[in-house]
Formats: sequence, structure tokens, C-alpha cells
Amino acid sequence: MDGRAVILNELAQGIRPLAQGVGWFEGLGDTEQFEVLRDLARFCIQARATSEDGPESSRRAGIRPTHTPAVLVTRGRLTEQLTKIINLPQGERVKAFRLLVALLGVADDRRRLRFCAGGCGHAWHHLKTRAATETATARSSGVVWTPEDRAVAAGH
Repeated sequence: MDGRAVILNELAQGIRPLAQGVGWFEGLGDTEQFEVLRDLARFCIQARATSEDGPESSRRAGIRPTHTPAVLVTRGRLTEQLTKIINLPQGERVKAFRLLVALLGVADDRRRLRFCAGGCGHAWHHLKTRAATETATARSSGVVWTPEDRAVAAGH
């Protein structure tokens, strides 16, 4: 799993605070922002997100249900709506990012409970364990790593 996928999954799972993710996203260029939104949309499809996940995703994202990305995600034919969301104008991108991170979190929570409760081999379902191990190792060496430190150390 590449560094961007790790960051996005950590955000969706609440390992990293969403505000930190928004700051990271806002610091990216236009092309990189589009690529992040595209990756998030793909991850949401892989996690089997549905339009019914829209209201909970809006709530988790902290955006109003009347904001364009929140309206689109509830309209059915999710793949088509995600394409519209990732192509929204620049002024809507942060809301789209927040919503897609939350949508991934909602869908992944459901899949984890249904299919992975007894354990699984999905690398993204073991990020908390990895983060805890890295933190414990860093603390034992006298260094405390933040998530940003880990990303920088990984070259991202």
C-alpha cells in the first residue's frame, strides 16, 4: 500500500484527525487534489459504499446535507455520482474530500464488521496496529513520532 493510500485509510479509520487530512489536502496542487479524490472514490467503490451511506457520511464529514457533494452522494448510481463529485469545481474540493473520507470510513466499518471481524489479511485493516507498534518503538528509543513524521520518513 502506497503512502497516499495509508494516509487516506488512516483518515477514514480515525487514526489521523480529519482536520490534519484537510490541511494536507489543501496543501496539494490541483492535479494532486484530483488524484486524491479519484483514489478516494475508487476506495469507496472497493469498500462497497452505497448511496444509503450518504447521510451518515455527511454527518461524519461535518458538512451540511445540502452541500453539493452530500446531495450527489445520495442520488443513487453511486459510481456516476462519485465521478461528478471528483470533478466538482475547486471551491467544492475540500467538502468533496471530507465527504469521501467519511464515505470510505462508513463503508469500511460495515465491511470490517461483516467480513473481517474474525481477522483478515487486508493491510488497511491493520494500520492501528502498525501505528501503535511504530509509536512504541519510537518511544522506547526516546523519539515520539507524529503521523506527519511517519509520512515524511516514508518519503511522502
